[in-house]
Amino acid sequence: MATLILDRSQLEVKSEGNTLALYEAGERRGTVPIKLIDRCIIQGSQTKLDSGVLMKLAEAGVTTVLMSPRLPRRVAIVLGPQHNDAAVRLAQARHVMDDDVCRKWSLALVKSKLMRQQRLLQQLMDLRPDARKPLWDAQRTIEPILTGLCDGSPDNPPSLLSLRGFEGSAARAYFGGLAGVMPVGLNFVGRNRRPPRDPVNVCLSLGYTLLNSQAVQACTCAGLDPMLGFYHRPAFGRESLACDLIEPLRPAVDQWVWELLRHRTLREEHFSFDKGACVLGKAGRSVFYADWERSSVPLCRWLRQHTSTLARHLRGVGQAWLQNYYEDDDVD
Repeated sequence: MATLILDRSQLEVKSEGNTLALYEAGERRGTVPIKLIDRCIIQGSQTKLDSGVLMKLAEAGVTTVLMSPRLPRRVAIVLGPQHNDAAVRLAQARHVMDDDVCRKWSLALVKSKLMRQQRLLQQLMDLRPDARKPLWDAQRTIEPILTGLCDGSPDNPPSLLSLRGFEGSAARAYFGGLAGVMPVGLNFVGRNRRPPRDPVNVCLSLGYTLLNSQAVQACTCAGLDPMLGFYHRPAFGRESLACDLIEPLRPAVDQWVWELLRHRTLREEHFSFDKGACVLGKAGRSVFYADWERSSVPLCRWLRQHTSTLARHLRGVGQAWLQNYYEDDDVD
């Protein structure tokens, strides 16, 4: 399955049977079989399509993501048919209200993320001995935090507030280490967003946004509610479970962004600045999306596996609450 990227001006998409027909400036450019599409990303507001196209995509289980014209953020997401297994959602909602369950889940999540951060820092140190000092400083900060989390009692994990504090301290040190290996001309000194102010942060934000959308899709396909998270608490307008799931995968995105910029697959001329915000141009987005499509395959596989495992566990818990209900109770 592939991702269809729609990022051209004067582009119109029409539904023709089981295919999408692409027209540019009124001229037919080709067709794409819907059965080959897993996700559709629409960049900006120039693409024209009617509700029939969205209907066809949704019926086929294709997730459509609407991206901001200039900033690396998602404006909306259109999902396919929802999963009908109420037992999963019941158990998930019950677990979200259980502090002990949330703390244990969150501890495993933060430990996994910090371990991956440490692993990446070590890999970078091997590749860039000239940047050993900032990378070593980052490792030296994260190591005792990770050790403390690993040595603590699994039956009495830290509070969510404490875990967020540990994660935040590790993140500041980690991005300080990454700053030591990013190309100097990109002016990356640490994480910033809303809007991102340098090319590295633009790429990180866009990568995290795309990964989050894929996590939402994986949750929906597995029957999970992407809004109900255990570490990221439920909040208005936020898919908190999707945020949970991508935390351990963020270092993989960071490494991918570093390689994009290190090998100059993306270059300075792909970016521009507007009122303090750094913007990835159309040519840069074409490069970014094409490389993401290839590189995100193992991340998507990880998300499918973990959402499937979580849903299977929750189904076993929630099934008991459905056993006294019968089909003849349904109201037509």
